[in-house]
Amino acid sequence: MLTLTPDHLRRLTLPVGTGWLLADCMEARGKQDLWMRQKPEVVLALRQQALIQSVESSNRIEGVTVAADRLRPLALGRSRPRDRPEEELAGYRRALDWVFSRKRPVAISPKVILHLHSLAQHGAGDAGKLKNRDNEIIEILEAGVRRIRFKPSSARKTPGAIRELCGAYEQVARDRSLPPLLAIGTFVFDFLCIHPFRDGNGRVSRLLTTLLLLQNGFAVGRFISLERLIEERKEEYYAALARCSQGWHEGKNEIVPWWNLFLGIVRSAYRSLETQVESVKSRPAKSELVERAVLAQPDTFTLADIAADVPAASPQLIKKVLSKLKRAGHVNLVGHGRGAVWRVVH
Repeated sequence: MLTLTPDHLRRLTLPVGTGWLLADCMEARGKQDLWMRQKPEVVLALRQQALIQSVESSNRIEGVTVAADRLRPLALGRSRPRDRPEEELAGYRRALDWVFSRKRPVAISPKVILHLHSLAQHGAGDAGKLKNRDNEIIEILEAGVRRIRFKPSSARKTPGAIRELCGAYEQVARDRSLPPLLAIGTFVFDFLCIHPFRDGNGRVSRLLTTLLLLQNGFAVGRFISLERLIEERKEEYYAALARCSQGWHEGKNEIVPWWNLFLGIVRSAYRSLETQVESVKSRPAKSELVERAVLAQPDTFTLADIAADVPAASPQLIKKVLSKLKRAGHVNLVGHGRGAVWRVVH
């Protein structure tokens, strides 16, 4: 039974700690426009870094990885996938591109959810299709023992459950009967309990999170990877999901632990954004932006990659900054000639 229903929500109380988390997030949202106006160069430089981290982390959570030198070109759409893991990374990037390119709010509907799944799971035979068999969420214990942690909605009930969830969210959003952040968090939680797809539920849940946050004025997911923050708190994430899914079918489940986790991730994202923006001078020199772009590279990179991250910087300035960082021992040049690439020394 959905948590995002008037009857369930009326039985809930908002603990003081949850209220503080919510207030912190709302305060941060009030500052984000100021940061974007005052330091647009810094915010722009963060966008590409966040995109790469989001593509990598969302797939790595699901156990999908690619070679380090393939991550950046795939995440930025500069290379064609060579195998299924690379297709999954490229698919998630396409789905994020769709989310970030919406000019107007999109009504959350089964059609939108299926479209996100189709983009993220492109290449899979059931991309954009609801599950046709019942599925289970399996927990692997010590010594490899497998245990059923949760049985989601049956395949037969899934289409109706997704329609009901989308309708419930639209009603809550329209009536303002729940703060937007709590409504988003509850929607994502119920989506995960329905588990409407054979595969790709986690990816779609993270895409929906970013989309709904954007549509409610929380733009932090453009500049800080929410997927990376979820990955860093993966054990806590799954523990909260397991705890709050108990009794879900009977409408007797908790939701506050999940709210606290969700709000904590949003707050962490805003704190990271504030730290990165405020650490740069009010009018950052182009050389400082180049240096930040270089040190943020997750794998090997070229001068062209840095030029794409910092369009205002000339090739001569980029070479000058790289030489300075090389002398300081922060980067190395790998290879020779036209095939040479740079790598950050960690």
